[in-house]
Amino acid sequence: MSSSAVGPGVSGQGMAERAMDIELSRMWWMWLVTGVAWIVAALVILQFDQASIKTVGVIIGCMFVFAGIQQLVLASVTDHLRWLWITFGVLMLAAGVLAFINPEDTFAGFADILGFLFLLVGVWWTIEAFLSQGTNPVWWLGLISGILMLIMAFWTAGQFFIEKGYVLLVFAGIWALMHGVTDIVRAFQVRKLRST
Repeated sequence: MSSSAVGPGVSGQGMAERAMDIELSRMWWMWLVTGVAWIVAALVILQFDQASIKTVGVIIGCMFVFAGIQQLVLASVTDHLRWLWITFGVLMLAAGVLAFINPEDTFAGFADILGFLFLLVGVWWTIEAFLSQGTNPVWWLGLISGILMLIMAFWTAGQFFIEKGYVLLVFAGIWALMHGVTDIVRAFQVRKLRST
């Protein structure tokens, strides 16, 4: 179909973007489901009052693997900057594997690794917020989450030995909660694409 058949002011490029928006809007429920799953994970994580480093490592490894898979799924449905989604998906999967390999490392080593992983998530959320600024009216939510994650990254890396495991667990719960809220907001934003 030519752009002239569609009407004035609608180009072939605009039609392709609109078709992609419609296709994406059909999958809005995926963000809702993953958002709810992240919030449930946050509630479970924050229920622990004492946890071993091994428990923290396994939980955080699961969170990174899930986040990596989520990024790779998003890469499969987007045409714009697909390489960036894939890169961060692979990095998050690698971070999850690292957390699984030796979750019983010393507290200091684990905190340093976790601080780096939180830094990775914070940078990605910040980049993602700026990339979606033109299409997402609540892009600032991702930006605030990214900045908070960056603060948590530096705080986690600088924690002292005492109560480090508990602090890491609380921060993992906060990360899951922020991820869940962001995904739920994104679900309803994507759903609105159907009506526009």
